[in-house]
Amino acid sequence: MIQTKLLRLPILLISGLILFAVGCGTNSDTGMGTLEVRMHDAPIDSADQVNVNIERVEVNREGSQDGWSTISEPQETYNLLELTNGAYTVLGDTTLEAGTYQQIRLILADEGHNVVIDGETHEMMVPSGSQTGVKLNVNAEIEENITYILLLDFDASRSVVKAGQSNSVSYLLQPVIRATNLAVTGNIAGTVAQAEAKPVVYAISGSDTLSTTIADTTSGEFTLMGLEGGTYDVAIDPRNEEFSSSEETGVSVTEGENNDIGTIELSQK
Repeated sequence: MIQTKLLRLPILLISGLILFAVGCGTNSDTGMGTLEVRMHDAPIDSADQVNVNIERVEVNREGSQDGWSTISEPQETYNLLELTNGAYTVLGDTTLEAGTYQQIRLILADEGHNVVIDGETHEMMVPSGSQTGVKLNVNAEIEENITYILLLDFDASRSVVKAGQSNSVSYLLQPVIRATNLAVTGNIAGTVAQAEAKPVVYAISGSDTLSTTIADTTSGEFTLMGLEGGTYDVAIDPRNEEFSSSEETGVSVTEGENNDIGTIELSQK
């Protein structure tokens, strides 16, 4: 059974909630800080579900002689397509010695990964993923009495790959994940007036798409999360071919804030 605990970022992000003191005197004598690891997803339009089985989460501290340390063992299957539009799940929340943690890695289970397309379930194989894990460079600075929140953006659209004829399964899971420090990111939110257009919304910087979501099919609301401070173009691409695409240019993102760009009207063809 898939057991995903979903959370949702509030509309207004306050810097003090992103990077805050754990409690006065709680760890003041031990030199300990807190690392929280959250996972969200850039969706895939061609699938009903993308289920990934994560066994544990590990970190590697700079200068440590102990190698990788386990910070959580979820041993759960997560449907990535539930982790979109501002929703996320917490993979781990633990206290660590203050210092720089260079890498994080996800250890995936040997089996239990699948993609559901048009109601049909297809098993996915992870090439070497269960042996070596999915490693990400993060350089997380854990400070005494401070919570460091790490966002993992698991890009389902780029991670699910059609397998070749020589494989025993139809699909491969080749994880593409982007890691960011929540404290240096902000969000773009808005509403597409024509929710029936079933729009996919993108945050684009130059030629790179850095965040993707699907607007709520009832309200048209969307949230593009985990964006570093800067200026982005927001592209709206309807999946309903009766509507035309739209673009909002020069949308600013400020660290720790949520920029609501209001309601976007789509024209019919």
